[in-house]
Amino acid sequence: MNQPRQRRYDWLDVEVRPLTDQGLEDFEQLQCSQPQSAGCWCMWFVRRVVDYHEGGSAGNRAALVEMMPSAATPVGFLAYDGEGAIGWCSAGPRARYTRALKTPTLRGRDASEDDDVWLVPCFLVDPDRRGQGVASTLLDHVVEAAAAAGAVAVEGFPLSGSRRRSSSADFMTGTETLFASRGFVDVRRPSDNRVIMRRSLRGRFGE
Repeated sequence: MNQPRQRRYDWLDVEVRPLTDQGLEDFEQLQCSQPQSAGCWCMWFVRRVVDYHEGGSAGNRAALVEMMPSAATPVGFLAYDGEGAIGWCSAGPRARYTRALKTPTLRGRDASEDDDVWLVPCFLVDPDRRGQGVASTLLDHVVEAAAAAGAVAVEGFPLSGSRRRSSSADFMTGTETLFASRGFVDVRRPSDNRVIMRRSLRGRFGE
């Protein structure tokens, strides 16, 4: 698997690294910093509902570990401040997120692009580091990695509008403001509180 290089963002003093076996413990510690994500291992949008729940945390971790060496691109990226991970985002070709593709949110997509468009379905940021640009830094890195891998675009389906659900887990997909600040544009609104945001990589990266 071709791994994008690690990159240090000096303005935030953060280094972004693709997830590897060496980063699993750091990822677990970051998950445990927020109850809504503990035990997920970012498999919510990948595994079947029955498999996700029946296997629990151990099953989800095993599924992630199994997926990592066979994936042509990283399954996600960790942001580090010194020795500890302070942020995470899942990212990769849309086809990877089989459960997400079956949701009403993504049914209106062009399925022929599933292998060529990257999806960013999830962010985690240490509660003590929120509001400091960690998620923005991760999203910038995903755009760079997707371009290097030959993707034609990067998409997300963040929260939008005034209606909010009670669970803070809803915000793990990011917000419309976050994506817009990194050059993503609104391409579709599948519901009153979800928006499909897209950043095209053609032209900008010479494709």
